[in-house]
Amino acid sequence: MNQTYDVNVETFKPLISPATIKKELPLTDNVAKTVIKGRSDVENILHKKDDRLLVIAGPCSIHDIDAALEYAHKMKQLRQEVKEKINLIMRVYFEKPRTTVGWKGLINDPFLDASYDIDEGLRKARSLLIEINRMGLPTTTEILDPITPQYIAGLLTWVAVGARTTESQTHREMASGLSMPVGFKNSTDGSLAAAINAMMAAGAPQHFLGIDPNGYSCVVCTKGNPFGHIVLRGGPHPNYDPISVEKARDSLKQKNLLDAVMIDCSHDNSGQKHKGQSFVFKSVLDQRIEGNTGIIGLMLESNLFEGSQKCNGDSKKLKYGVSITDECISWETTKKLVRCANERL
Repeated sequence: MNQTYDVNVETFKPLISPATIKKELPLTDNVAKTVIKGRSDVENILHKKDDRLLVIAGPCSIHDIDAALEYAHKMKQLRQEVKEKINLIMRVYFEKPRTTVGWKGLINDPFLDASYDIDEGLRKARSLLIEINRMGLPTTTEILDPITPQYIAGLLTWVAVGARTTESQTHREMASGLSMPVGFKNSTDGSLAAAINAMMAAGAPQHFLGIDPNGYSCVVCTKGNPFGHIVLRGGPHPNYDPISVEKARDSLKQKNLLDAVMIDCSHDNSGQKHKGQSFVFKSVLDQRIEGNTGIIGLMLESNLFEGSQKCNGDSKKLKYGVSITDECISWETTKKLVRCANERL
């Protein structure tokens, strides 16, 4: 008989279940308190009950656990220093969307050698999130694969849906069931419509196919997520300027959505260059200080050291603390920007 299914599938490899990995790597009460308090703080900022500035900073992607932990220890100290005016949260990204092909992140290929040991990638990701939350430092990430949340979402304070996936029905449905605030980025063409539609869809109850804690296929029924908001990341032109921000706020108000705008200082707002992030940060900070209460937060792509490097499949040859995906600003630059904001707010 001629085969009509799985013609282009080479193998199926069973994946560890979410329940099993949660049993292996459980949440402690201390970790859970960090997550719950972190989410509550972000929700209050979105609803203007907390007037602190939300700043999400961290590596474009995590590829080295030791470097990530060193970064986290530095951020924990800075978070304590600025806590009265700034809610500083660490960006801990494990999944990377690709326009064509390339390394897709720590979960997909944790050893950077095309071995694709996803079981180990999930363990590494969950272990790192536990350790950072144990420090009292809340964490954020971008959710790319709709299967991933069952493994790590219980450790996250905030998540992003990226510019390439904001239009995706699958990601809007997934966001409707997530337990934390979700930031939807505007499309790569600069359009706000997809993000606004995503906020509306994610805010409503949804029914879709997914997996349960045991890893079985199921129908997921959600309540809807009331904490969806927009993230401006630029497009063919930057969109962090006062006119673009006001246009976004007007669009949100017309749909009775949260009047809360986060600015991504990297990506197309910085021209994909790490040195542009400081200029964007200071410009948006000026707007906030001048009374634009719609701006609730900023995002920075930041690592121990500035710039980026190519990953050639040999992790031993990589420079320590330097991004292998997008260009990042250094920790020293990050610290200066956050302290500047703290002094001026």
